[in-house]
Amino acid sequence: MPGAASVRAGNIYLSSECCAACLAGVESVAVLERDGKLMVVPLAAGSAGGLLLKRRNARGDRVIHAQEIFRRCGYRESFEECPISICWSAELAALLLDGIPGSPGQLQT
Repeated sequence: MPGAASVRAGNIYLSSECCAACLAGVESVAVLERDGKLMVVPLAAGSAGGLLLKRRNARGDRVIHAQEIFRRCGYRESFEECPISICWSAELAALLLDGIPGSPGQLQT
């Protein structure tokens, strides 16, 4: 998977390379939980609802403000930026996020 991703304070940060590879032309997404992982699902242009895939900088990196889903699903909202694993699932038509610190069920040390 090209690009990088990280989380901080309930926000999901995606590199421009990741967005170009998986979310080209997408302006809004749904963030859902499935099997203990978060999924970023692209929404059709002009559809109602969802979260904005906001441009973060001139490079084209993006951010999704997902505090609501973090809180509802019991994820810890750390102010420290933490890299996470990402992969595209053709079966789910979604970007899968894994390794989020403080994920429900993850052992706390």
